[in-house]
Amino acid sequence: MIRRRSTPWIHRWSRTVMGAIAAIGVVETAYLTIAKFTTGSVICPTSGCDKVLNSPYATAFGTVPLSLLGCLAYLSIAILAFAPKAVNPDTNKGLHSQLEKWTWQALFIITAAMVIFSSYLVYLMAFEIKELCIYCISSAVFSLSLFVLVLVGREWEDIGQLVFTGILVAMVSSIGALGLYNSVSAPAASVSTPGIVPPVVTTTSAPAQIALARHLRQIGAKEYGAYWCPHCHDQKMLFGKEAAKIIDYFECDPRGQNSRAEICQAAAANVKGFPTWEIQGQFYSGTQTLDKLAELSGYTGPRNFQN
Repeated sequence: MIRRRSTPWIHRWSRTVMGAIAAIGVVETAYLTIAKFTTGSVICPTSGCDKVLNSPYATAFGTVPLSLLGCLAYLSIAILAFAPKAVNPDTNKGLHSQLEKWTWQALFIITAAMVIFSSYLVYLMAFEIKELCIYCISSAVFSLSLFVLVLVGREWEDIGQLVFTGILVAMVSSIGALGLYNSVSAPAASVSTPGIVPPVVTTTSAPAQIALARHLRQIGAKEYGAYWCPHCHDQKMLFGKEAAKIIDYFECDPRGQNSRAEICQAAAANVKGFPTWEIQGQFYSGTQTLDKLAELSGYTGPRNFQN
């Protein structure tokens, strides 16, 4: 009599564990998405969470929060993990078998892509933004855990095909991540030209200031100023040092650092003094309050501005 080999416990419980982890991921990313669209601030033991989540790297295509994409990815994994359980293998063995095979392939592709993408995001957090976000780290751990569970949660018959698929997913995910962030304007100027440096901005940006600065940049708003202008410095101090770097600022004095005097000259008919804001084709002279800039630009985010 041939004894039937028992199914390893990891094979019996892998889908349930994946579904549970994915459900936690859905809750986390849904919370971050809601916070992104409302207050712009999250509960966190450090200020790094808000700075990371309000950085230019926290959105895709300029407007879509990455947390929303993550929420959809986790939701997809939860659905795929539990899908075969909705079909009774005793009454519909064929459909159940097909669902098992298809969902495992889909789970492998999605979790592999999430590991590649989350790894790149952790790199950006550590070396570009240089802040710590516990939500980002936990999401990276969730992604890696899901990928490991997919690998050990069943017996893969064709290892060669699995490796080949993994290589393709890694290539596509890496190219997609690099392409997505290649167009992101980093907070600091990418090119530095000689010139007189303006006074240092010493105030700190709150999440609301960063969100407003990102909104102004996204709609193409411009601030014309000069390094020697005290009112220009006052305007930057209202935003804070982090948000001031996001603003699309035009140094109009040829002697100033990173001068864009030629562009200022083209707008000279409308720039009567410094600072002057150009927002949606209209020009506004003088230091503007952040509430006024929010009103003029159609900003709908949080307005608990500091400074």
